[in-house]
Amino acid sequence: MWFAFKDLRLAWSLVGLTTCVSVLILMSLYLLQVYRQRKRTTRIRGPQSPSWLFGFAKTVNSAAIITELYEHWAREYGPVYKVPHVFGLSRVVLWDPKAISYFFARDTWLYNQTAFNKAAIRTTVGRGVLWADGESHKRQRKALNPAFSAAAIRSLMSVIHDIAHKAMSALDGEIESNQRTHCAVIDARQWYLLDSVGIAALSHDFGAVHGSDSDVMHILNAFSSSSSVSYNLVTLAQNFPSILKLPLPRIQFSLKLNLIVGKICQEMVSRMRKEKETGGDEQGDRSCLGWLLKAEESVESVGLTPQEVLDEAKILLLAGFETTAALQWVYIELARNPDIQTKLRDECLESGPTPSYDDLTHKLPYLDAVVNEVLRLHAAAKEIERLATQEDVIPLSEPLRTAAGNFTESVCIPKGTVVVIPLAALNCSVHMWGPDAKTFKPSRWLEKDRDTHGARDALQGYRHVMTFGDGARMCLGRLFALTEIKAVLFALVRNFVFEMADGPGVPIVESLGTVPRPRVVGSAEAGSVPLRVRRYEV
Repeated sequence: MWFAFKDLRLAWSLVGLTTCVSVLILMSLYLLQVYRQRKRTTRIRGPQSPSWLFGFAKTVNSAAIITELYEHWAREYGPVYKVPHVFGLSRVVLWDPKAISYFFARDTWLYNQTAFNKAAIRTTVGRGVLWADGESHKRQRKALNPAFSAAAIRSLMSVIHDIAHKAMSALDGEIESNQRTHCAVIDARQWYLLDSVGIAALSHDFGAVHGSDSDVMHILNAFSSSSSVSYNLVTLAQNFPSILKLPLPRIQFSLKLNLIVGKICQEMVSRMRKEKETGGDEQGDRSCLGWLLKAEESVESVGLTPQEVLDEAKILLLAGFETTAALQWVYIELARNPDIQTKLRDECLESGPTPSYDDLTHKLPYLDAVVNEVLRLHAAAKEIERLATQEDVIPLSEPLRTAAGNFTESVCIPKGTVVVIPLAALNCSVHMWGPDAKTFKPSRWLEKDRDTHGARDALQGYRHVMTFGDGARMCLGRLFALTEIKAVLFALVRNFVFEMADGPGVPIVESLGTVPRPRVVGSAEAGSVPLRVRRYEV
């Protein structure tokens, strides 16, 4: 009995010894891996943190301040630098064009949405193409591509022109009701674009141009202009996404948005399915939703599930509605620059009354320049951030001085690094666009005025502007948005004159809503900028 007990103790001792040795080996291997990773990781320079708790996270919420800071930091610390964030963590900012191109080429694969972004997108619009990464994103994107091709946009020109003419009639009605002044003071928000998005994207007429009221108009306006966001909460949620599961007012609002927009889109999808089954109206087949239903019916692996069709429809409605933000800025910039407005009107009057898709794309250079300049100066998304899913080495176009004082032509970042592309700051960079980079100057887009093209041409993206992003996630609806803005602007600037109601010098800033919108300084309502409109008379 005693010998058996001794053997058992010896066996346990051997097991314990083996376990300890195994743990020590594993710890040693882990520490060796950490050590090697730290040795490989490039020590990047960057500004000192003003606060351990928030870093520069609060500053990022101020578009005007952070846009200046991003370029200042690039000059001081080089084309790749780190910016302190919450709880002592840092984010890596890419300013180098070669590094940015490399990043976009690997977006959705090596660089994925952060946990916070995925949770926020899922809460608002579901698991559509904005939410997806990797193979799922590739499959959904492939299914959506035909709906936004040049051929698809051409087939929708009659819809876009119809909305533009309805908008003209609406403005005429406003002016007619003010016969004493022969002009009307309107809000810069162009509500009629909801009809264009509804018909072209979802084959549904919301009737907004005729004054029809609906839940979707209220919820979309509230979502896009809401300034009741707790930025401290959003900042913390970026590191603790589980905060988004709490019953907080903003989260409840996002869920309500998802519910209302989802219900509307579900009704449209169900109606179109019935029409297709009964061989009804073929107009739906030309809308984006018609293409989605074709993708749903596909027997190939590229097809969409019924839930994905619904989620994509919600994205189309929300993204299409946000075209209004760009058009708001167009009218404001033209009202503040009457000479530019006159030059644009002259070009549009020299053309026929109903330009084709090709006319809008290739034969109206100043119209193209005005729209491009607005998109450059007033990007809807100020920056994008992604999470590195594995260690990566990012190439650079010029040597970078590290924190150790050495120079390197590439940057090694560890797995889990948050990488930021400062879209708006790049769009307004003095290095990229010259000393007048922050001035509204459409002439810079004309060939004879391309004095700084060398620097900015190093950037990829649409016309070297970062507004639509680049790579696998480049904005799918950019052709639709550009065509819609140009067609509506073409029709209205030929017939009306836009002026600032409170004078050309009234200060306009960007609101801090979900999507940055223009706001008169001192006004509480985001997106509300009064414009005086009168008929153009020769």
